[in-house]
Amino acid sequence: MTERTIVITGASDGIGASAARTFARQGDRVVVVGRSAGKIGAIANELGADHFVCDFAELGQVRTLAAQLKEKYPRIDVLANNAGGIMGPRELTVDGHEKTIQVNHLAPFLLTTRLIDVLTASQATVINTSSVANSLFGKLDIDDLDAARGYSTNRAYGNAKLANILFTTELHNRYNAEGISTAAFHPGGVATNFAADSTSPMRWAYTSFLKRFMLTPEQGADTLVWLANTTPGHDWVSGTYYAKRTLAKANKQAYDAGLAKALWQRSEAMVAEDRDKLERPA
Repeated sequence: MTERTIVITGASDGIGASAARTFARQGDRVVVVGRSAGKIGAIANELGADHFVCDFAELGQVRTLAAQLKEKYPRIDVLANNAGGIMGPRELTVDGHEKTIQVNHLAPFLLTTRLIDVLTASQATVINTSSVANSLFGKLDIDDLDAARGYSTNRAYGNAKLANILFTTELHNRYNAEGISTAAFHPGGVATNFAADSTSPMRWAYTSFLKRFMLTPEQGADTLVWLANTTPGHDWVSGTYYAKRTLAKANKQAYDAGLAKALWQRSEAMVAEDRDKLERPA
């Protein structure tokens, strides 16, 4: 296998770091992204990888990251949108969006679309880390993506993970003919720190004795690595959702093509730099 350039967000620990280690061992050029300078720097030093610091709770940092990646890497073979997590009480970011939907969906949407020219030229694979929470808790209201009505931690997370799948589908619909392949996947219940900042009951499972029964980060990263190392159209179907290397059933809303298109359009408006101007009445 020839050397590829693989960008992984949320690579400070957990499945992102595990996948980065696997790709580095294979001889790929790995680029790791994380919000903690110390943690992502340590992973980069371990692997001899390039790294960037970016907090997805601030879209300005995502725009800067995209510009840096485009400048340094004329080719990106795999973009793994892995950063995310379940949050606590409803909180708005500096951009005015509910934090869960921004960190898990809007930021990776912005990063991917800002890199679209590089990704199409590279015939890239875009892999989005979703979760079975899309089915358990997701009930997406396109007119309330910022969860101003009836917020709950679990529903916000489920909606964000459902948005990951809808984004995967619509990215395929728009750009597969130009060479981009896409997949979303559920990593399983993995013993990571992704719920560390959450007040959800799920946090208890990740910090209690139950953690010992969860998958290791290496096991959780298996489907991500498989998707990156195999051939779309032959080994897996672009634009779809996987678990354990197998096509998985998602929330029924995930199969709504109209909703996928509407989410893309709404997301574009939400991440636009001149959003305030766009939203003011004429």
